[in-house]
Amino acid sequence: MKHTNLYLLLIALISAMGGLLFGYDWVVIGGAKPFYEQYFSIAGSPRLQGLAMSTALIGCLVGALTAGRLSDRYGRKPLLLAAALLFFCTSWATGSATTFWGFNLFRFTGGIAIGMASSLSPMYIAEIAPAPVRGRLVAVNQLTTVLGILCAQVVNWLIAEPVPLDATGEMIAASWNGQMGWRWMFWAMMIPAGLFFLLGWLIPESPRWLIVHGKDIKAQTVLVRLGGESYAAQEIMRVQSTMNSSVQATFREVFKPKYSRVLIIGIVLAVFQQWCGTNVIFNYAQEIFMAAGYGVSDVLMNIVITGITNVVFTIVAMFLVDKLGRKVLLLSGAFGLAFIYLLLGGAYFLHVSGVAMVVIVVLAIACYAMTLAPVMWVVVSEIFPNKIRGVAMSVATFSLWAACTILTYTFPLLNSGLGAAGTFWLYGGICVAGGIFVLFCVPETKGKSLEEIEKELVKE
Repeated sequence: MKHTNLYLLLIALISAMGGLLFGYDWVVIGGAKPFYEQYFSIAGSPRLQGLAMSTALIGCLVGALTAGRLSDRYGRKPLLLAAALLFFCTSWATGSATTFWGFNLFRFTGGIAIGMASSLSPMYIAEIAPAPVRGRLVAVNQLTTVLGILCAQVVNWLIAEPVPLDATGEMIAASWNGQMGWRWMFWAMMIPAGLFFLLGWLIPESPRWLIVHGKDIKAQTVLVRLGGESYAAQEIMRVQSTMNSSVQATFREVFKPKYSRVLIIGIVLAVFQQWCGTNVIFNYAQEIFMAAGYGVSDVLMNIVITGITNVVFTIVAMFLVDKLGRKVLLLSGAFGLAFIYLLLGGAYFLHVSGVAMVVIVVLAIACYAMTLAPVMWVVVSEIFPNKIRGVAMSVATFSLWAACTILTYTFPLLNSGLGAAGTFWLYGGICVAGGIFVLFCVPETKGKSLEEIEKELVKE
């Protein structure tokens, strides 16, 4: 059997478009921020500025919490299609907003789509992928996510017209950027969202979901096309060996003691992936680079450099995750980032500026993109049992977005109270703690079927 057949790759790429939209929608607001703030006259209100930046994150919490339960009931495919349609509609609506509160409502709704896609896409890929290539294929979703981030950074850069250094808020509000430019940044997402919705009809339902719901014949058809007759029979037998009479998981079921180990691992890894601190470099890139002595035009170029680094090292991770294993990469990321943050904090403390700061920041992003960013999604999509996978993924993804919200909100406070040096040293300490957790609590899942992982981690 040839696991890496074209059909399997096509399914993974289409479903991973949820990651592309997740990455784009998450980052696009950063480029639009200087312009919609002037349009809506909120540039002088930190409270309203914070609200505009956080409404999508609140929507992410709702989307993550509901996607799993709904996908367990109705299937993975219908929910992926619903997320695609939601991305399409909210990208148009957000760009068309004429009031600040309408803008926030549409950002919140778009956040629901982000929460759904961030939970569903890696879970779906994990369920259709054979064990030998599962890590690589789940990492495809992280690759499309960082490509989405890079696309948003490049699109923002290309759409925005040059802004004079002496431009006032009134000048920006009256300019093309302030009236239409920021709208096109959101409207541009309609193209990949529409493509995802159309192509999404081509992918099959998850064979594991079909088996759990008693649709073995349909599951067999999918599995035969993925790997042949013997592979299909083997996979159906494996899934059935972990089934019981109940197929509708609930949140109460997920929190039963027998699932406590996998749930703790999933939640801690999701929170750690955010609290390791690297994502603040994307959310607050302008502030970080300006604090290192760069002007506005240089900052835009440096942001694109970080985006390219993110993509390149995510590709590296795709080749390593099924060779070196998940645990090795998680440990490398945790302790590697701790060391890099020690250097970054020291650079800020000693007032180092210029190229040296860019190099250290790029090292941090490279380390994160090659380890914690993709591998967390791989492990979390693997460890949950078939019966509770949808709901448990919702809990883990909800935890991730809650951690992301806290991270985004607290960075300016920490930066003000501890300084840039102290803030990154704090993140370094969190990385050490996370590395210790991985060392003693996270199992290696490389090369194991989802059912083998379930039998190892869940004790009846």
